[in-house]
Parts: sequence; structure tokens; C-alpha cells
Amino acid sequence: MAYLAPIHRPSSVRHALRIRLLEPDTECLVVAKANRLEIYAQHDDGITLSYTKTLYGKVTMLEKLQFAQSPTEHLFVGTDRFMYFTLSWDNESQQLCTQKTYIDQSDKTSRDSQNQDRCHVDPTKQFMALQLYDGIVTILPLISKGKKKGPSEAFSLGEPVPTRIKEYFVRSSCFLYPTETDDPGPRLAILYEDNHQKVCLSTKRLDYSPGGAGDPGSANLVDLTARDDLELGASHLIPVPAPAYGLLILTESTIAFMDDVTGELTNKPLDEPAIFVTWAEIDAQRWLLADDYGRLFLLILVIGNHRAKMFEMNMIGNTSRASVLVHLGNGFVFVGSHQGDSQVVRIQEGGIVIVQNLPNIAPILDFTVMDMGNRSGETHSNEYASGQARIVTGSGAFQDGSLRSIRSGVGMEEQGLLGEMNHISDLFPLYSSGARAHSDILAASFVDETRVFRFSPEGEVEELEDFMGMSLFEGSLWLSNIAGNRLLQVTSSRVTILDLDSGMATAEWSAEDASPITVASANEKHLVISTGGSEAIIFDLSRDLHITARRAFSQEGQISCMHVPKICPDICVVGFWQSASVAILSISNLETLRKVVMSGDAVNVPRSVALTQLIVNEAPTLLVAMANGEIVTFSVSPTNFDLGSRKATILGTQGATFKILPRSGELSNVFAICEHSSLIYGSEGRILYAAVTAEEASCVSPFDCDAYPGAIALATPKDLRIALVDTERTTHVQTLKVNAAVRRVAYSPKLKAFGIGTIYRELKTGYEMIQSHFKLADEVMFKELDSHTLYSDELVESCIRADLRDGSGELVERFVVGTAYMDLEGQDIVRGRIMVFAVTPERKLQVVSELATMGACRALDVIDGNIVAALVKTVIIYALNAPSLTKLATYRTSTAPIALSISGSEIAIADLMKSVSVLSYTRPTHPGGSHSLVEVARHFQTAWATAVAHVDEHTLLESDAEGNLMVLKQNVAGVTADDRRRLEVVSEIRLGEMVNRIRTVEVEQSGTAVVVPKAFMATVDGSVYLFALITPAKQDLLMRLQQAVAARVQSPGNVPFNVYRAFKNSVREAEEPFRFVDGELIEKFLDCPATLQESICTELGLKEQADVEEMRTMVEGLRRIH
Repeated sequence: MAYLAPIHRPSSVRHALRIRLLEPDTECLVVAKANRLEIYAQHDDGITLSYTKTLYGKVTMLEKLQFAQSPTEHLFVGTDRFMYFTLSWDNESQQLCTQKTYIDQSDKTSRDSQNQDRCHVDPTKQFMALQLYDGIVTILPLISKGKKKGPSEAFSLGEPVPTRIKEYFVRSSCFLYPTETDDPGPRLAILYEDNHQKVCLSTKRLDYSPGGAGDPGSANLVDLTARDDLELGASHLIPVPAPAYGLLILTESTIAFMDDVTGELTNKPLDEPAIFVTWAEIDAQRWLLADDYGRLFLLILVIGNHRAKMFEMNMIGNTSRASVLVHLGNGFVFVGSHQGDSQVVRIQEGGIVIVQNLPNIAPILDFTVMDMGNRSGETHSNEYASGQARIVTGSGAFQDGSLRSIRSGVGMEEQGLLGEMNHISDLFPLYSSGARAHSDILAASFVDETRVFRFSPEGEVEELEDFMGMSLFEGSLWLSNIAGNRLLQVTSSRVTILDLDSGMATAEWSAEDASPITVASANEKHLVISTGGSEAIIFDLSRDLHITARRAFSQEGQISCMHVPKICPDICVVGFWQSASVAILSISNLETLRKVVMSGDAVNVPRSVALTQLIVNEAPTLLVAMANGEIVTFSVSPTNFDLGSRKATILGTQGATFKILPRSGELSNVFAICEHSSLIYGSEGRILYAAVTAEEASCVSPFDCDAYPGAIALATPKDLRIALVDTERTTHVQTLKVNAAVRRVAYSPKLKAFGIGTIYRELKTGYEMIQSHFKLADEVMFKELDSHTLYSDELVESCIRADLRDGSGELVERFVVGTAYMDLEGQDIVRGRIMVFAVTPERKLQVVSELATMGACRALDVIDGNIVAALVKTVIIYALNAPSLTKLATYRTSTAPIALSISGSEIAIADLMKSVSVLSYTRPTHPGGSHSLVEVARHFQTAWATAVAHVDEHTLLESDAEGNLMVLKQNVAGVTADDRRRLEVVSEIRLGEMVNRIRTVEVEQSGTAVVVPKAFMATVDGSVYLFALITPAKQDLLMRLQQAVAARVQSPGNVPFNVYRAFKNSVREAEEPFRFVDGELIEKFLDCPATLQESICTELGLKEQADVEEMRTMVEGLRRIH
């Protein structure tokens, strides 16, 4: 049984509009990204996200509707399942609410629109027209509340009425603005291609008759005019309002204006050809046009005597290749892009300026998993989280192409480097005077010294040779400012209080028997230290180090760690070595108030403790870091200090060190320093763990100074830095701009480099030039090291890093590249090439072998040190005998293999039309024998496969071009040979996005894991998903939990979850997902109120409060996975 969870949300923008949705007098920007709606507010510096909502369907249409009785506009949404619904904004709940519940407009007898789904509202705001199928226009009347309308009909759409048209291959359409001489009824203009491949334009008048009770009414589109004298490159229609009244027709070489009154057609040739892709209206005489090469044009219609006299068009700048343009007013334009970053630009004199970039990693053509967070090849048995993985994608297309490094975690932005400093043991922020609002002193403690740095308000740094009489010739265990304009310093030999005004010591204490101080912690009132590791002493800081209590711990053993919290000043928390326990002690007399044994293992002891407020309006949280890398949390009662809600999470294999970072108000975050440093924070009533993007942190401290407000000081084994850290987890994307489509990506950990296949496109004097390269790029700096140029008519199709046998039996690391030729005329044999590259010590590419192939090389992989190549209709195994490649075995496929996956001796082949087949590779058993490829299994259903991967023994994950996922399992225990050859569907779901690439991952998982991660998937819409297999013990529970949550959590439009996620392709349509759990839905359990959570658990047979808490803990663990 399978589990699916999103790591990176879709970022591709195909639809957007400006609408008065939130307030009657304020417009906002609504953007659709696959199955998500995002609402942005506009300001002088760009736009900011103010609301986001997930839909049960991929958005294919957006339109705004205005009803007479509604103060705000409504949002019309259409999805890829031919469903539509209308939404409005509820100010009271601050949520989108459904006005018109979803209506299914699917028609199995009609052919889907070959271009795109269209939605138009006529200028009179009376009708909406949908074009979902070729030859059919669906009319929906807009209903406003009247005397005879019931409350349910207010602000809604009428029943849909389909009407047929003779125009099938529609390129563009629009409603025309009504003129004073128009006959009653809206007019629809249609740009289409007829059966003779002529481009024609027709106009039709809508005749609509409302029906009676229960009758949807009737509609008919009556032909008015038609013409077939348009250019073949005509692509878009733009309606022109008063006073000109007409229609702009965009073609590749001209712009034409058709006068709606006279029917006269005026053409203006373009200075150079352009392929227009979208447009936006500024006003009645100006429009913005965007072309396929990222150029932005301003079109101006000059009007005289209420007639269009001429028009001008000027290029005003370059942007990402636009999918949609939205004029935001005041010269601002939103450029929504599918192939590059979306942008906000401002039109100014002389051109445009880019105000804001909104990152977009779509379409992901290929990706590689760079690392899983491990260090030096170690194998860690830790609780897996994808935030520890670094994924590098080939994103964008042509001029918007780039490499993107993606890591989900807490971001850290470096602000400054203080210099190389080895082995810093701790950091302390200080004030030079009690009157300061921000820290200006940073103290760094080493083994045998303490160094002090002063920061000016401008950020200049000065190291001080002396500071207020502090002892700088020994390491400091504790440093802090205390009341009375004083400074507290604790070293291994003494405790000192210094006066900041005079720089003199006002109090000092050292052990009578010269026992060393091993641990120290303080708050505003008290200091607690441990001497000799076995005795605890409490000092009253207001009384100049007056000892209020001391206690020797003989039974518990030596003290390993301690913490004096600020939120509960009457207690201190102490961890012990021998007893492996943690105790809460009274600050007045060191009596034990509460004690808990953390482990029965004498080696697994507490190494760090912290008590702070992580979650608003909840009890404080006690965190204990164990020596084995486990983090244990308790809720602590602020009245009697009872410990409850014990939970454990494994971060690594070594004990972590805690540092508390202030957040807001009384809330704090906790920085856990270990081999997988993480930020522990509260969100939505739960404690979350997020990997930090900082590498090799050895100690951390908050450092809120004038020059770097809200910053932290971070030390590594080699240097000291100032940085800004996020307060919670986000997805961080690092970009290497390539300016070409990164079609294929391969990564070499040994070489610390990427091999990338790129396709560069350029427009020269009206001609499109294509050039492919194979490049070597450094993994750290993301810079190009070397490049190999392919032939001018050759495209990169595949690329891998492989350990190949070089003919002598030794394995050598090589990059292998497969190509295809674009122009096949005059080539009877050669259709592509396979090239093998070595990387020289100077980090340059060297071709060691090259082979011309009879088919395009769509995919590559390696088996037993040999190359597996997927050519058109053939899979071939080659051996590398430099400088040649020797054919070992071949297999004839059904149509065209496009993806390969290898596990052991098995080769899984994803076929363009015939789903998946599995081959078995056999080496010769005796000298002179032959290699063989034999089909051992096949999936016999039709599926347009896009990717395949082994996720378990005899188990495959397949994606298809229609957005479905299938888990296929070979029936090796079948009774007959035919049964054993079948790949059976054991899980299936509709993802709604086409997957381009699946990469498997190997994760060592703990025995209590609910799911086992198996693969990452990347889609054309910029999403990255985690695929996992559910452990047998949890399969039934998660399936029933999914059903229970789906029944209670409604999506906009009230689309049923089962309808949304049910498998659907051109051959078969299911009623619900089969043995597949949607992690995004499961995690909504945590967003439910406590009463609803209890109701869900009761339905599942979990009636005790402990069962509800256990369910929360399980779902929290699933959320942490990604």
C-alpha cells in the first residue's frame, strides 16, 4: 500500500486575474498553481501572499463574476475533471466559501478541446460561455437575486446549456463589445482552422431562451459573418471596446484590426516575426503582448473620429516567457510564467523594470538526489526527513532554464564572517551598558581563552583586548548581563560579578577545595553551578553571590547538564550521568520536585536540557537531548511541575546541544546542534522539527544587535559568522541560471560535479536557432567547468553518471550521453548518438567513446558495469571497450521506450503507449556464451507512461501522461506461467500532474516507522513529491483515517475527495483511489479542532484520550517526513 506527500508545492502559473474578491473597493491578484489558489495583495514593492487554499482539482479556468446584489466579485473556477464552481470571500471566517457547488460537465461522447479550455463572460455580464469540447459551447446564464429568486439562487450561475457549432479546431475566441446598432444578444467571435487548413474568423449571435421550472432553457449560436482571408499564423483575438469597436487579430507577421461596424480589415506588418502567447488590456486603446521568447510589447491603437486610424507596437523589455499577463494598475504588471520565474514588472519611460521575482521551478525536466543529509558516507539510523535531502532539478525552458538546488528546512542567510577561529566552545551576547536595547558585544569562549568583539551600529567589528575586567585568559562557561548594570562571568575556576560602570569586580567566588566548575546556568535572579561534577550550588545574584543552597548528589551520580529557565524561575532542571535521569529541582533548596529516568542504558544519558515556551497558550516544554541522538520532550505543568506527553524523536546518532532563540513575546525556538542541526519550534499547537540549511554548526547564540537585528552568531569548527535564521521551515531554492533548457542532470559525488545536457534556443533575424551542449558544473559554486558542443541538428535526450567496465574489468566513472537528430531528411541509418565522457584531473570533459545509433537514444542506465540504452523500439546493452561500444544483447519493445529502471538483473521499461514491461538480463555462463534479455513480466493495460522506478522487490511505480500513478507488482507466486508474467495494479491514484522523473532513495528506517520512503517524483508543474510504502501494521489504520478525514474536511466547491483522486485515463475511470493514501489529506487531521479529532478517532475505534494523542503523534511524524 502506497503513501504520497508533497515536498515542494506546484509553482507553475498558467492562470491569474485581478478581482475585487476581498473588499468591494480593493482589488487583489488571484493566481492558480495546479491545484492551489493563492491570493496576493499589491503594494509599492510588488505583491505579498495573503491567503492560499488547496482545491480538489487542477485549475484550468479562472474568471470573475459580478452579481447585482453582491458588493464583491465572485471567482469562477474550472478544473481538469470538467467541473466548475463559484467562490466568494467570507469576511467573518476569513475563508473562501462556496456559492455554487461543483457541477460535472464531462461528456464521454465528445472530444476534448485540442487547444485549451476557454471561459468568457460577455460584456453585458449576462452570460458565460465555456469551450471544453471541440464543436460544443456551453452557455451559463448569470443569475442575480430578484423578486422571484430564492436565496439559494442569489449570486449564482444558471444551469448549463450546451450548443453545437461547426468550428472544431478553435484557436481563439472572445465576446465582442456591443455597439449602438447591435441586434439584441451577445456576439461571439471564433478564430478557427477549417478542414482545408485555412484560418477563418466567424461571428455568432447568442439566442438564449430561459426555461420553466426544472428546465435549463435553450441556447443557439446563430452565424452572422465569416471570412477566410486571415494569415496562417493567426493565434489570438482581442476585443476592442468603445469608441473604436472592433477586433484585434494577432498573427506571427502582422497585426490586423477588424472594424466591427464596417467589417473593414486593416493589416500592419510587424518589424520582425513574433509568436504571441498571451495579452492583457491596459485600457481601451493600449494592450500588453508577450511572445514565446520572453519579449514584452506595448500595442497602442490610435483613434480619430471614433474610428481606429492606425496602431503602433513597441518592444518594451524582456521577461520570463509569459503564460498569463495581468495589469495591476499604476504601471505594474504581473507576468505569470510556466517556464520561468513569475515576475512583477513596472512600465516606465524607456521600458520596464523588474520589481519582484516569484521563484518557479517548473517544468522540472529532470532531477537528481544530491545527498540524503549523511556525512562522509556514514549510515545513520535516524528518523528520515526530506529536509535533510538536497534535490537538484533541471528547471525551466530555453532562456528561462536553470539548475535549482532545493532543500526544505530552516533557512540561514549569512550576514558576515568574523574570521577563521578554530574550536569555539560557546558564544554569549552581551551589552556594554544596561541602557542599551540591543547587544553590542559578542564573547566567544575557547578551551583556554575568551575573546570579545564589539559591534558598532554600522556593523563594524573590533576585537577588544580587555572588557570590563573580564578574565580573558581562560574559557567561559557562562556570560550574561544581570540587573544593576552588572556582568556575570563563570569560568572553570571562579564566579565573578563585574560592575559595568567601573569595570571592577564587586563579588567573586571559587571552591574552597579548588574543585573545578563543570556546568553553569543562570537567569535574572539565580545562578546554578556544578563543582566537581557531583555538587550543585545556587547563588542569589541580587545579594552578590550569596549561596542559598548546595547539595551533593551521590545516588544520582555526576551532573551532565543543567538549565535555569526564565519562564519558571523557581526551578532548575538537571541531568545526571550514572542514573541517566532528569530531575526538576527547587531553586530555593535544591529539593527534587520531579524526576524521570530517561533510559535504562548507562551509556545513553542526557547531554543537554532546555525548558521554554514553544507553543502559544500551552504548557512549557522540557526538551532533553540524549547521547544516542534522541530528543525527548515533555509538557511541564507550571503549577506543580508534573511531566506529561512524553514524545521522542531521533535527529541523528550523537547527542545534541540546545540553544534557546527568542521568537516573539514569550515564545522561543530551540536550536538543536548536532550532525543534523535542526530548529525545534511550535506551529498550529504542535512541536515541529525542521532541518537547518547550515552546515557543521558547533555552537549558536542569539545576537540581536543594531547592525543585524534578530540575527544569530554561529560558530563552525573553523570560523565565526553572523547570520539570519528563519523562525520556521520553508523550502529554499538556490539557482544557477543556465539560459538554456536543462534537459538532463547527472551527479557525481566523487567528482563533486554535475553533468548537464542543455538545449539553447536563440532567435536570429527571424530564424530560430537550436544548439545542444553537455556541460560539467561544480556542485559547490554551481559554475560551469567545461562544455562539449553537439552537432547543430542534435538534441540531448538522456544523461547518466555510471561506473563502467573499461575492457580490463576495472570499474571507471564516466558520464554517458544519448542524443537524437532533429532533421532526419537524407539520413537512412543514423538517428542519434551515444557518447561516453571521462573527466580529466583538470576537470575537463574528454570523449572516450562514441557510437552512432539507428534510433534516438531516449533513456540510459547501467547494469553490471554495462550501458543499457533505450532506442526507438529497441533496448540494447553495450559494453565499453574504449574507444568503441560493443553490443551484447538486444530486445524489441512495443513502441518507444522512454524510461528505464534497473534493480539487480531486472530492467523495467516504460513504453510510450504500452505501459511497463520487465526484462531479465543474463550473463553468459561459459566463455564464448551470449548475453540475453528475456521479458519476464508485463503490464497488459494501455498507459502512456512517462516514468518508472523500482520501489520494492518485484514492485514498480509508474506514472502516465494523464497524471496518474500506479504501483505494479509482479505476481511471482502465480499458479500458471501467464499469471507470473502479469504486473498487477496494487495501488493507484490520480495525482493531477504529469510526472517527468522518478528517483529512488535508500533510507535506513527505524522499526517503529509508519511509512518507508522509497522515491522522489518531480512534475511539469514544479511539484516534488515523496512516495513511500506503508508498513503492514499501519495500512488499515491509515486507509480508514483517510476515509474519515475526507468525509469531514470539505474543499472549495464541495468536490468529493474520492472523485478528485480517482484514477482516470482515456480508457478507464475509477470511482476512488485504490490502496493509496494522500498524505496532504491525512495531515489535515492536525488542523481539525480537538472535538473533531476525537470524533474521527472514535469512528476508528480509538476512544481513549491516550489514543487521540497517539494518533496526533503518528500524524505529526508523517508530516515531519517531508
